[in-house]
Amino acid sequence: MGRSSCKMAIPIALVTVTTLAAMILTQASDPELTTDYYVNSTTDKTTVTSDYFTSEVFRGGITIPEGATVFTKRITSEPDSLPSLTGLGVSVAMIKYLPGGTNPHHTHPRGTEVLYVMEGKLTVGLVDTTNKLFTQVLSVGDVFVFPKGLVHYQINLGSKPVVAYISFSSSNPGTVSLPATLFGSGIPDKVHKVAFKVDGHVVDKLQEPFNM
Repeated sequence: MGRSSCKMAIPIALVTVTTLAAMILTQASDPELTTDYYVNSTTDKTTVTSDYFTSEVFRGGITIPEGATVFTKRITSEPDSLPSLTGLGVSVAMIKYLPGGTNPHHTHPRGTEVLYVMEGKLTVGLVDTTNKLFTQVLSVGDVFVFPKGLVHYQINLGSKPVVAYISFSSSNPGTVSLPATLFGSGIPDKVHKVAFKVDGHVVDKLQEPFNM
């Protein structure tokens, strides 16, 4: 191959790599808006008022339903939440934990989570891709970051309720609850027995709460 051919191959390869990288980044984040804000095709934009950008979900704080120890209020871009968040790459939530209340291990596949403790003390945990566990006890005013897609949990080990405010780097970050996903989704027992190296009785016991 001559020098001119080599010179042509380098730019072509560079363009190819750059294009692939752009495609990956685009797929890994919220869609880019080409307007000031999102309005669905059935809405006349001239009729939009400030109510479209307002949510009253957090008014009055959080009341935990009877029988529960943890309860979450979310404001995302979902149609029944706050559609104006669509494409803005941000959403929020508020969680209240009674003593002993646990938000079990889960992930948010589409967004990083930033947690701010408003009341009480909260114990949190995070596991990275090398299987290293990071734990911390957070007090009022403390902030903790859970990177996108990594497994994490929160638990109130104190004697008083805890309230936390959370923001996400996605207008709809999603939540994958590991217990429910693993044992309530219909994954074959054989897969569980191989993965966890247990017999069928143990698998049945783990699946029982999710099959009611």
